[in-house]
Amino acid sequence: MRSPYPDIEPYQVHLFDMRANEGETVHQIYVEECGNPNGIPIVFLHGGPGSGCRPSHRCLFDPHSYRIILFDQRGCGRSQPYGCLENNRTEYLINDLEQIRETLAIRQWIVFGGSWGAALALTYAQQHSERVTALVLRGVFLGRKSDVGWVYDHGGAAKIFPEAWQNLMSTLTPCERETPLRSFYTILLDSDTQRSGEVSEALNQWERHLVRLVSPAHITLKDATSCRGGDAKDAAKIIQLHYSLNEFFISHRPILANMKTINAIPTFVIHGRYDMVCPLEQAWQLYQKNQNIELDVMPLSGHVAEEPEILEAILNLTDRLARRFSG
Repeated sequence: MRSPYPDIEPYQVHLFDMRANEGETVHQIYVEECGNPNGIPIVFLHGGPGSGCRPSHRCLFDPHSYRIILFDQRGCGRSQPYGCLENNRTEYLINDLEQIRETLAIRQWIVFGGSWGAALALTYAQQHSERVTALVLRGVFLGRKSDVGWVYDHGGAAKIFPEAWQNLMSTLTPCERETPLRSFYTILLDSDTQRSGEVSEALNQWERHLVRLVSPAHITLKDATSCRGGDAKDAAKIIQLHYSLNEFFISHRPILANMKTINAIPTFVIHGRYDMVCPLEQAWQLYQKNQNIELDVMPLSGHVAEEPEILEAILNLTDRLARRFSG
């Protein structure tokens, strides 16, 4: 199995003021450029929502071939104001992507997204197809109500991990269990820091059951929020629940209903057979809409990019695309 490319540091770091209407909060977006300034532009869209980028994401791409653009989405990571929910919706993230692209004088770029990042990549491409050289999607997420319910309701992953779900439900009252997702969101926003901390940790424990097929003993995954202290995980979780409660702000223009707009874009999907966060059905439905998509199912993998099969597939694919689009 392949290892990621060696650690690298950005050659340029920015904090861009995003456009805002009068009276709106101005979000400052942390952006970094890595690799070859004259290389193939590729933008990395992190998941969550809420998680932010981390140094290991830079190492998925050949630094000699790619101009690697990473940024922390609104309220995430090193972007400011941290944890802010105001004007934090998908439509704003799409506009941020375009402003970043324009500011960096990039005509077209490869868009790489995993999990929520895959949904954001697809939504962006459907609105700005002329700006997308190719789409690389790891762990397709479609943002439908059923996809949210799979993680946060009684009838999805809860049936695969009943003991872990029971532990999570034990943090809620019987009444709160009737609407778990809304209850989690309300509790985390509450000023009762002891209870919100307990629920936040229970949610983290729940997600740890879902994200990996391979034992953590065999792979290394640095916590996405480790660059921040204190309430970092709570803020990231609140953003994630904010989007989940609102069906990721894309229910008015579902991804599957708009696939014709991007049929001409070369699209590559890598998905774990046993992904318990974004079940394979989501990638399969995408493929049914466009069978020109190159769908690569990893037979012994779950959700995270750091699982050995998925990591090797990403590295091999990005190397292949570097050869295809160079020059």
